Amino acid sequence: MFEFLFDVQRTIKTMLFTDIANYAASENWRVLLAVLPFGILFGMAHALTPGHSKAVLASYVVGSGLKPFRAAMVSIALSATHITSAILLAVIANSLVTRTVVGAGRAPALEYVSRFSLAAIGLWLIYRAIRQGPHFHGEGIAVGFVAGLVPCPLTLFVMVFAISRGVPEAGLAFSASMFLGVGTILVGVALIATLARDWIVRLMQQRGDHLRVALRSVDLVSGGLLLAVSLWELIR
Repeated sequence: MFEFLFDVQRTIKTMLFTDIANYAASENWRVLLAVLPFGILFGMAHALTPGHSKAVLASYVVGSGLKPFRAAMVSIALSATHITSAILLAVIANSLVTRTVVGAGRAPALEYVSRFSLAAIGLWLIYRAIRQGPHFHGEGIAVGFVAGLVPCPLTLFVMVFAISRGVPEAGLAFSASMFLGVGTILVGVALIATLARDWIVRLMQQRGDHLRVALRSVDLVSGGLLLAVSLWELIR
C-alpha cells in the first residue's frame, strides 16, 4: 500500500518539476494550472504515508472530547502550519536548505520544539485526567499549530525548486493544492477519531462505568499515547 502511494508521489513530482520548469520558461499559467489538481492528489497520497502527526492528532482528538467541527479545525490548523512552515523555511533560509530528495525538509530546531511541546501536552492530558482540570479555550488550535511545526519536506523541496527557477508563485500555487490534499486526509482522521471516542465511551458505559470515569480513562490513555509518540520521535 505504502509503496503504491510512494509511486504516485514520484510520478506526480516528476510532472510538477517538469511543469514548473516549463512555466518558468514560458510564464504560461495554463501549463501550471493543468497539473495543480494532481497537487491535491499528491497531498492526499503524501498525508496517507507514515508521519504527518496523524497519531498525535487522533490521540488528542480522542482525549480532548472535541466535537467534529472543532476537531476538523484542529486538523486544518495542523495542515496549514505543516505547509506554511515549509514555505517560510524555503523563503527565509533558501540557501541553507538541503537540496537532496532525502534531506529536504529537515528543520531540527522546529522538530525539537514540536516534539517537546507535544510531550508537554500529553503530560497535561494525563494531569487533567487525574485532577479533572478544565479545558482551555483555544487549546485544540494550539495543538494543531504545535503538531504542524515540522515542515512538509515535499512542499519545501518544490518551493526551493520554484524559487531557484525564479517563479516562487508556482511554488505557492503548488503549496495551496498540497494544503487541500493534506487537509482532506487529516480532517478525515480527526472525524474518525471523534467517532472512535464516542464508541469507546459508550462501550465503557455499557460495562457500568460512570461517564466521568469513562472520560477520565480516555484522557489518560490519550495523554499516554501522545507522550509516547512524542518521546519516540525525539529518541528516533
